[in-house]
Amino acid sequence: MKRWIPDLSRFSGPKYLAIADALTEAIDRGSLAPGDRLPPQRELADALGFDLTTVTRAYEVARERGLTIGRGRAGSFVRDDRVAATSAPGQYDEAMNCPPLPVGNALPTAFADAVRSCMISHAESVFHYQRPGGASHVRDAGAQLLSRIGVATDVDQTVVTAGGQNGLHAVLAAMAKPGDKIACGRFVYPGLRSLAQRMQLHLVPLREMTGDALEQLCQDGAIKALYVVPTNDNPTTETLSAVTRKQIADVAERHNVQIIEDDAYGLLASNPPPPIASLIPGRSWYIASVSKAISPSLRVAFVRSPGVAQSMQLAAEMHETAVMAPPINAAVVAHWLSNGTLDKLVQGTRAEAAWRRATAETIVGADIFASHPEGYHLWLPLPDEQTASKLPVLMRNTGLGLVPSSGFAVGEPGNCSAVRVSLGGPIGRSALAAGLRTLDAFISSSGQMSLDPFV
Repeated sequence: MKRWIPDLSRFSGPKYLAIADALTEAIDRGSLAPGDRLPPQRELADALGFDLTTVTRAYEVARERGLTIGRGRAGSFVRDDRVAATSAPGQYDEAMNCPPLPVGNALPTAFADAVRSCMISHAESVFHYQRPGGASHVRDAGAQLLSRIGVATDVDQTVVTAGGQNGLHAVLAAMAKPGDKIACGRFVYPGLRSLAQRMQLHLVPLREMTGDALEQLCQDGAIKALYVVPTNDNPTTETLSAVTRKQIADVAERHNVQIIEDDAYGLLASNPPPPIASLIPGRSWYIASVSKAISPSLRVAFVRSPGVAQSMQLAAEMHETAVMAPPINAAVVAHWLSNGTLDKLVQGTRAEAAWRRATAETIVGADIFASHPEGYHLWLPLPDEQTASKLPVLMRNTGLGLVPSSGFAVGEPGNCSAVRVSLGGPIGRSALAAGLRTLDAFISSSGQMSLDPFV
């Protein structure tokens, strides 16, 4: 039995949660190892000077988080099956780029706590259909988030959607018609390609995501809108500089081009440049989602429209396709925004993503892939298309999700053969390292590769 007495001076909140958080940290750091027996509850209560009920409640929270297990009179022990309890390869869609799960169980605990609070404050409303566009208090929370990001937003310009994809669908339906041309990068989020095909929109790839390239495209013909992922682009990992964003905004203003700014990864960046929407708010649609920053299971996004009239149309389009975002989940996200929990959860994802990227640098080598410092996907150039198509098959069931560049290409991609490597999802750290070692072995045998995917 470990003589574990936590230092609670760094933990805030109720005493029982401080003990549970300290226990979580001790397990994550290895101070308490799988199989270790925790101090008897009465002994720990005496050592801390707390009531026994406080420690009992703390141990219950630890069990709810999946960290410990009670064995009757033998006491409480650190679980030795936490890694095995995560989803095994093949139990989730590896083609989707999912955020990693931070160590510990902060997300399940935060969700459970928020649900309890929402049942008290919004018990009646969350079990019913919501008004088109979302409940007023959720829209207000979204408007505050968007304003904090740098896009001045009124609540009447904010629509709550069932995730970013639903938001993108609603935006395209509200502002485009069949035959319209939508400018985008040479490699784009596959969801946009699917929507464009379904809605009979023409995607026109830019040679590069710059103001000059957009200017040339506009001179060649009318462009209805530009779709852009400004921070940590999926799949190329590119982040547009403040100068480039300003140049794109100027061209869009001059040629009456609307901007669809899908900032799916923006929340994870510590200090991103100002959104394009902050420069030309009157012609910008801005999408902020929690799917890539916390969890795709929440299905909650906030879309900022250019004006109130467009917001009303957007809400109607969204209502026709998904009716509403999940009311309980939307209320939970609003609750997290109100008490600072969302920032803490994002920080956890950001830290885990940074750790995983650093691990990829160590095992595979930083000089052969592009990445964002706080992102969890890599853009890995390969010698030829055959290798790019074959490698994802070889890496299947390792827990790493690989998608060839052909899955993102718009038109003829030129001489780029690459794969997007996702480091996220439920894969644990040890399995991630094993998968990266397998990846390194495969690419080491596939010839010399260049970091520049457009060579």
